[in-house]
Amino acid sequence: MTEYTKTPGTSRKQGTLIGHPPTGSVRASVEARKTRRSFWTQLALIGPAFVAGAWQFGPGNLATAVQAGSGYQYTLIWVIVVSTILMIFLTDMSVRLGIKSPVSLIQSIKDHLGKKIGVVAGIGVFLVTLCFSVGNAVGLGLGASMLVGGSPVMWTIIGTALVATILLFRNVYRVIEKVLVVMVGVMAIAFVTSAFIANPDWATAASGLIPTVPNDAWLLVIALVGTNFSVNAAFYTSYGTKERARSEDDYRDITMVDTIPGIVAPGIMTSLVIVVAASVLGATGKVASTMGQLGSVFEPLAGPIGTAIFAIGFTGAAFSAMTANCTAGGTMLSDALNRRGTNGITSGTQKLISAIILAFGLTITVIFQTSPVQVIVIAQALTILVAPLLATLIVVMANRRDLMGSLRNKWWQNLFGVVGLLAVLALSIRLILNFAAGG
Repeated sequence: MTEYTKTPGTSRKQGTLIGHPPTGSVRASVEARKTRRSFWTQLALIGPAFVAGAWQFGPGNLATAVQAGSGYQYTLIWVIVVSTILMIFLTDMSVRLGIKSPVSLIQSIKDHLGKKIGVVAGIGVFLVTLCFSVGNAVGLGLGASMLVGGSPVMWTIIGTALVATILLFRNVYRVIEKVLVVMVGVMAIAFVTSAFIANPDWATAASGLIPTVPNDAWLLVIALVGTNFSVNAAFYTSYGTKERARSEDDYRDITMVDTIPGIVAPGIMTSLVIVVAASVLGATGKVASTMGQLGSVFEPLAGPIGTAIFAIGFTGAAFSAMTANCTAGGTMLSDALNRRGTNGITSGTQKLISAIILAFGLTITVIFQTSPVQVIVIAQALTILVAPLLATLIVVMANRRDLMGSLRNKWWQNLFGVVGLLAVLALSIRLILNFAAGG
């Protein structure tokens, strides 16, 4: 027989079941779940994965996608699809690590795998951000030059100095970032519209989902994977998740409103870039190798103004990605060196490392001015060399039973994680052999 305890001022049915939680607690738990899954609360969970996705959709992404469409039409769309799927799983692991780890990911690696491995992870992240800094610096100069004229190097110097200033005044960046998001948003709308105005052959585009790689396209494929399967961005997602104090109860909603859409969105946009480039420039059979050729993808949409639209989006993407990239690099390497700031305060070491990343991108831009678009492609491809290390660490840490508990990787999550790891490892070997052969 069920027993109740009677509290003053309550009826028998309002009493509490002996050996059971108070009805008020049960009701509060139910209400919490309802609130947690309400529309507005779910919107509040959007953040880390969308930041990772925005980091992906930078100048390197745009340049390689336009080259893929112009030189190989729809053939390489499958690369984006596969990269996006693998990126979802790796980002999901990073989100769960951010939820479960009591400290940052690199500090957690130190605790579980050893201090040396944690330091190596920080150095690996730093090397990837150096490569991305080149694409961002070159892209910023090219985009601004196309938009308002002047020397690309001059605009790279101005943009780099502005980013360096913004790093000292974080509140200013929040305002500028919103403006840049609008710029990129305009470009995204333009690509969607152009994808239909250009009247592409959708049946042929669908055939691009079948994996095939032209013999002379390997460097471009590696660059596409390095940009769209951005292990570095996935790695940094754990930091964003930790900083926002996400809990295990939030995980399901985070997956639905942040992780999946945040990674799928840039994947769709990149695929549309390839489709538009294939439809507008693919008939020439030549890879778009200059900024003017890249910008011409919007001419069917808006004539000469289309090039300006491309330049605005390209510049905005480069500027935003440059800021996020150097910030992430400074944060994670300083974390590996135990010199990261606390309580939201940026340490001097973080600022110094961020400055080094910016300076590196600027230096390479000044030295290699003859083929800037090709420099972007090569820089994106080089990121794949460090990707196997970072991917391995994410997969290994996501399998730590003592750390992850109920959020530990399931077998199917490990399957996709291992496939992604093997893919970047194979492409790393391919890139080394390609450079060794002088290709």
